[in-house]
Amino acid sequence: MILFFYNVALLAALVVSAPWWLWKMATTHKYREGMAERLGWTPARLAALAGKRPLIWVHAVSVGEVLSVARMVKTMDAALPDYFVVVSTTTRTGQALARERFGRERVFYNPLDLPWAVRACLNTLNPQLLVLAETEFWPNLLSGCFRRKIPVAVVNARVSDRSWPRYRILRRLWRPFLSRISRVLAQSETDSQRLKAIGCRPERVTVAGNLKFDVRAAEEADATRRLKALAPGLRLIVAGSTLEGEETALLEAWPRLLQADPQLAMVLAPRHPERFGAVAALLENSGIPWVRRSDWSSKPEGSVQPLAPGQVVLLDTIGELASVYSLAAVAFVGGSLVDAGGHNPLEPAQFGVPIVMGPYDANFRAIIQDLRAHQALEITSKEELAAALIALLRDSTEAAAMGTRAREVFHEQAGATERCMTALRELLAGRRPTA
Repeated sequence: MILFFYNVALLAALVVSAPWWLWKMATTHKYREGMAERLGWTPARLAALAGKRPLIWVHAVSVGEVLSVARMVKTMDAALPDYFVVVSTTTRTGQALARERFGRERVFYNPLDLPWAVRACLNTLNPQLLVLAETEFWPNLLSGCFRRKIPVAVVNARVSDRSWPRYRILRRLWRPFLSRISRVLAQSETDSQRLKAIGCRPERVTVAGNLKFDVRAAEEADATRRLKALAPGLRLIVAGSTLEGEETALLEAWPRLLQADPQLAMVLAPRHPERFGAVAALLENSGIPWVRRSDWSSKPEGSVQPLAPGQVVLLDTIGELASVYSLAAVAFVGGSLVDAGGHNPLEPAQFGVPIVMGPYDANFRAIIQDLRAHQALEITSKEELAAALIALLRDSTEAAAMGTRAREVFHEQAGATERCMTALRELLAGRRPTA
């Protein structure tokens, strides 16, 4: 009954919003991209695979989830050779990164949670297991799997502070779906308790840890190689996953930073690709010398001008930031000076880089608290950002010690991938692989 009313409401919303969606699709390419797949038409390349080998379907919404499951997917490839792992995403940026990490032949857009779209996709893929990253709960997708007796597992499961009140209010609506999920592997004890409270069966919920502690830069990115060659003798501040307002704060602090260390350059990596143009305009208007990373791609490495002290590199590419963090004297992790919940500090932590963040940490609170408990991360306000960065630039001994502590935390917390793999193997053990 709940599913019926959900679908009625979904259909009504679709009818009301149809003119807006049609206009967006007519005027903006990104709204048309992958539309056939979103409506349930599975690509022919995947349909062919589904007829030859049993599939495991992993769904990762966007860039962050793709990064968190990357190591697990590669582990599944090696540990489960009888299966073929396919990966879906919701966002365009997640799709681009997933294709880069896993290969285009097994990556596709997740179907919209419309009954016919989900049904068509499941009929074609016939997965032996659905693995959801974090808390990507969609009633029609879950119900479609339950009807086909396809086990559903949730890895890296979390309920953020921001979404917790909403889930708690609607827990009676969620319980019929969440109570049938086969395994829930939570990031933390807090997440475990919240997931049980909203309907997951307690005996099926365990704390496996955070897959993001197992994240490794897949390989040295081209941007990293070029920066090594273009910035000899310079110290880099890498400001990653920045949001609107944070770039302005960094550029306003830049003269003070250069006064403290004239041999600085900065790599500025906005979180969302659609903001690359806006940040480029901001840099152009600032009067600070800058260069686009993407401009290097069309030039032989020897023809690119070396970076000058005080110059800013706009990292307007996808998937290179994690590797570029390895070059940082100090890293700033964005989404944290503005009320957006912060982004993942583990990407610089794995390289032993000292980390500065703002006060907003809802998305990664457990990780940030762990790093702070080990004095491996500095929290600052927008007003004190320059001072916090300068302190680490001037005290190289403390900066190195902070970076070492961050790397130790990163390695101590590793192991979530193997715990998730153990649970997934158990789910598959009761199913005979069928194409």
